[in-house]
Formats: sequence, C-alpha cells, structure tokens
Amino acid sequence: MEKTVAFSTLGCKVNHYETEAMWQIFKDAGYSRVEFEDNADVFVVNTCTVTNTGDKKSRQVIRRAIRQNPDAVIAVSGCYAQTAPKEIEAIPGVDIIIGTENRDKLIDYVEQYHEERQPINRVQNIMKKRTFEEMDVPYFTDRTRATLKIQEGCNNFCTFCIIPWARGLMRSRDPEKVIEQAEKLVEAGYKEIILTGIHTGGYGEDLKDYNLAMLLRDLEKVEGLNRLRISSIEASQLTDEVLDVIYHSNKIVRHFHIPVQSASDTVLKRMRRKYTMDFYESRILRLKEMMPGAAITSDVIVGFPGETEEEFMETYDFIKKHHFSELHVFPYSTRTGTPAARMKDQIDNETKEARVKKLIELSDALALSYAEKFKDDVLEIIPEKMEDGMLVGHADNYMKVAVDGDESLTGELVKVKVTEPGYPVSKGEIVKVLEKPMVKQYDYLERHVHTSEAAHMESRI
Repeated sequence: MEKTVAFSTLGCKVNHYETEAMWQIFKDAGYSRVEFEDNADVFVVNTCTVTNTGDKKSRQVIRRAIRQNPDAVIAVSGCYAQTAPKEIEAIPGVDIIIGTENRDKLIDYVEQYHEERQPINRVQNIMKKRTFEEMDVPYFTDRTRATLKIQEGCNNFCTFCIIPWARGLMRSRDPEKVIEQAEKLVEAGYKEIILTGIHTGGYGEDLKDYNLAMLLRDLEKVEGLNRLRISSIEASQLTDEVLDVIYHSNKIVRHFHIPVQSASDTVLKRMRRKYTMDFYESRILRLKEMMPGAAITSDVIVGFPGETEEEFMETYDFIKKHHFSELHVFPYSTRTGTPAARMKDQIDNETKEARVKKLIELSDALALSYAEKFKDDVLEIIPEKMEDGMLVGHADNYMKVAVDGDESLTGELVKVKVTEPGYPVSKGEIVKVLEKPMVKQYDYLERHVHTSEAAHMESRI
C-alpha cells in the first residue's frame, strides 16, 4: 500500500524551502504527497516562533493533525520545535521532534518510530552548529519561481528577535553547492531564482576569501538564468562591492527588500540594529541612482517599547520622502525571552493599531503611485497562476500584473504592456512571449518607454 505524507508550513520563505526539501526526502523514499486535510500516514508540521502568536498557531496545527489521524506519525520541525521542544513534547500524540536541523534524517526517525513506538526528540543545541545543513531542492511544488537557500542563522541578536536562538549563528552554504543547485533549477525550467536565508545578505561572512558579491558574480554566469532576486538584504550588507555587482549585472532584478524596522535612530539603538538612518539613506539613494525605477520595499515595526509619536513620525516621514514602493507593517509583538519583552514603556495596543493603520495607508498610496509610473510601459512578467480568469505574475520590479492569456504560459517569460496601473494588481496585455534572455531591463525602462517608442524597444530586445 502506498505511503502518504502531508505538510503544513508556518512562517517565512526559508521554512517553505525546507518543507520542499523534506518532501524530496519522502518522495525518494516512495511516499506520495497529499493535502494536509487528507488522511496521511505521516504529518509534518514545520513551525514558526517569530512571535508568541506563531507559537500558538503552531500548537493549533499540531493538534489538528493529531485529531485528523490519531494513528499517523506526527513529526514537528522548525523554529518553535527548536526553542520549545518540551512544550511540544507535552502535547499528547506528537511522535518526532527535530527542530531546525536533522531534517535529512527524518525518514530514519519515522522508520525508528514504527519499530519502537517511542517518542523521538532529536533537538540539539543549535548554537553549537557551525556547518550549513545541505537540503537540495531540484524543483518546487506549484511554484514558477525557484527559491534557493544560501545561508542559515543570524549573528545580530536584535532585542526584539528570538531567531538566533532558533536558527543558531550564521552559516553559509558552500558556493559550489549553490551554483550546482542553481544550474539544476534552470535545467528544470525556472526562469527566476530567489536567493533566501535567515540573514541572506550576510552570506560569506563566515567564509574565507569568498563573499556575497562573489557569489552574485558566479550566479551571473549560470547559463539560461534570466532573473536573480535577493529575498532580503540589510543596508549594512549593501557594500560598495555588492552595489558594483548589481550595477553591472544583467540578471539581478530592480527590486530590493531592505528592512528598516524604524527610521528613528533612537529606536534603532534600542532595537540594537547595526546602522544609522544616514547610512541607510545613503545606500538606497545609491541604488536608485544606479538603477532608476528600482522598487524598494521594507519591513517596519511600529509601537516598539518607548516609541514616541515623534519617533514614529520620523519613520513615517522617511518612508514618504523616499517613496518606498511597498511596506510590510507589523505592530510590535512581545516575544518572550527577548530583551525587548522586558523593556519598560510598552506601547498600548490602541496606539500600535493606529500607527499600523497610518503606515499601511501610506504604503498603499505609495504602491499605487509607483505602479502608475509604468502606465503604457512594457514589462516582463513570469505568469504564476490563474486568478479570476486572468494570468497573474510578477515583473522584475515586483509589480503584480494580470493579463488575459492561456494557462500554458505559466512559468514563461512574457512581455506585457501595462494598461491599467493598480495596487495590489495592475492590468496589462500581452505583447510577446520571450524565448531568449532579456538584456538588462532598467537600461531602457528607466526612460519609461511608451507605445510610440515600442518599435525602438523591440529592436533592442
């Protein structure tokens, strides 16, 4: 009888990548993948612990799996499993706990459980881990853009964050392994690769004579790769060398997610962030100068302990001044075990909610304004799925565009003319399906090419 496995993934892109890696291991062992709502033989819950709410949601999903099939093997991995294995062990019905390492041995643990019928807890002290755990993913389930994990862990210890205790210190993946997987993903048909990690821009800081800029140069040489996107990068990691690589690249897209968290130097100091706003501003100005039309997106935490109205307005005014194209706004959430949780002057929920609302309204207005700059321009999208009868995909600048088209174009490179700018989705019409890699898009898009210049643009592509 065929064995089945179901996964539930909470949290970040890294967790989703690791779920895909665990699925590959089960697939190689002869398992079929089913939906989490189905009656699987093995349930794997990949947990999140970034907030107390993440812990709560993780427990809810674990209990749901146990209720669905009490006879199934219930395995729990991820950040919450790493930081609170005893809490999970206390949930009746949990069989295997592995945290944020030993994922490659999960099949062995499942077989061990079948033989011994005794709970297995393999969570170890992640702070002692010094090597990157190889988890190759040759293709992704229901994905048209491939994610490539290049590093693990974080050395920053921001006062609001539990992640170093869940993921350990920074470990970079062997560059040869990164290139090898990138080549596999291109061979599998992916046109875009998204570099990801717990602290992606810190890649190489633990390596000798190799860094992020060198990796980007080597990935530039991967034949058949059209787009290279960095999922997130700190301002402090946008070194002059990295900026030089970005400037000369034909593949790095003009979208950069650069977490700011707060644009107040006094709040940043309490957060223990490793930059000042003068430095942050200098980096994004350089990017915009090098790559006109680049989208800058960011994460913002509002209501951090002690945040005054003046400090909040510093953030608001900075975001508005520099026309960020989109924000991920979060109210500060107390995370047990972090220094910020013990700080005085915790902000009340009503104030946090009002500040979140104000920043989201600004973000929506800036995102629409950014989209409107591209009216009648021709962008290149990779259709990802059908939504309301239309093909939807992201352009290189991360604008989401919907077009009339056949589902067979999913995953292909398609040139579209933006006819109705909008947010969160713009509408467009297909101009051409591409068969060859594009030249550097921002060389011509910075001039906002319109219909009257279409013939000139066609000659350049």
